[in-house]
Amino acid sequence: MDSREGIELQHQLLELKRDVQTLRDQMARGGSSASAAPSRGSSDSNEITVQLLSRVESLEGQVRRLRGQVDEVANQTQRQGDDLNKKIGDLNFRVQSLEPGGGAAPARAPAPSATAPAAAPAYVPPAPSAPPSAPAVAGRRTPEVALQEGSAALARRDYVAAEAAAREVLTNNRTSPRAYDAQLLLAQALSGRKEFSQAAIAYDDAYKRNRKGARAPDAMLGLANSLNAIGERRAACATLVDLRNEFPNPRPDLKESIAAANQRAGCK
Repeated sequence: MDSREGIELQHQLLELKRDVQTLRDQMARGGSSASAAPSRGSSDSNEITVQLLSRVESLEGQVRRLRGQVDEVANQTQRQGDDLNKKIGDLNFRVQSLEPGGGAAPARAPAPSATAPAAAPAYVPPAPSAPPSAPAVAGRRTPEVALQEGSAALARRDYVAAEAAAREVLTNNRTSPRAYDAQLLLAQALSGRKEFSQAAIAYDDAYKRNRKGARAPDAMLGLANSLNAIGERRAACATLVDLRNEFPNPRPDLKESIAAANQRAGCK
């Protein structure tokens, strides 16, 4: 238990255990003299002992709950790290396959400084309004309305609201055609919050949802920028190579952003 609260609870627990043991020793040493003491004193001692035991059990329960919370957070962090490492490993394999002769890739370039700027989301098209024939369920926004409001929040740099709107669509409308746009919006919001590891995963998921879609170049560009931000420059350059090969004629608004991403990552 590394948290301050957990350590404090353990100290209290040890003190109470010592108090209980002291009372038990006193009662054991009392022997025949205890029988001569007034019954009121014996009753008070028993009551104090019961109260202390109750406090010990309560504190032990709190310690168990804290340990459970710590284990849960550690497991979640481990799962996220494993997922990210797997995706980065896949990208590094693609880097090796692009090199002449398929030989081993050279050593990874050093990570950029923590202040390296990340490219802002390049393109956020407005979501179409909900069709009149599909009214929203009471208390819940339609995917179209949620995406429209989430895109507006992204434009004004309210990344928390943009992320919430994206997760709302992904949670309540997994099979909706707009889930693809929601996945990309989630990635852009995470990138805006500088959570680049999670943004890389979200961009990669968005690309895999529709590899030939109109927004696939945006997803690949966002993935490259996120990888560069966490120090995976070679993987970022490999992604930009794939972007150039798969989409040799990107939208005009993307060309400048792609060139800037190549320059930031130091791609050849």
